[in-house]
Amino acid sequence: VQLVESGGGQVQAGGSLRLSCAVSGRTSNTYAMGWFRQAPGKEREFVAAISWTGNHTYYEDSVKGRFTISRDNARNTKYLQMNSLKPEDTAVYYCASNRYANFATMEDAARTDDYDYWGQGTQVTVSS
Repeated sequence: VQLVESGGGQVQAGGSLRLSCAVSGRTSNTYAMGWFRQAPGKEREFVAAISWTGNHTYYEDSVKGRFTISRDNARNTKYLQMNSLKPEDTAVYYCASNRYANFATMEDAARTDDYDYWGQGTQVTVSS
């Protein structure tokens, strides 16, 4: 299984970026997916997650209303649209696939141990 992120880059505060995550090697689409990020000197943190149908989404509080997670199961790709970016959004962003299809709670969506495959990460830098 391989996850490959793309779409990172440098943008000024208030700008937008769209991250993509292409998944290959999985035999079905019945798995939830998530985005995490890690800033320099900080632990990896949860950003957003989406159920396998795309009907349920979860967001970390600081990105609610600014970020949108989505997926295209026909293309085996998921996305993170990031608007109104802030300097504190600067981090390496990782996509990951979950061993389960859905989440019962926000805590389930954010549980790192339930994500079985991870991408290599893509850098997002927001300048003030």
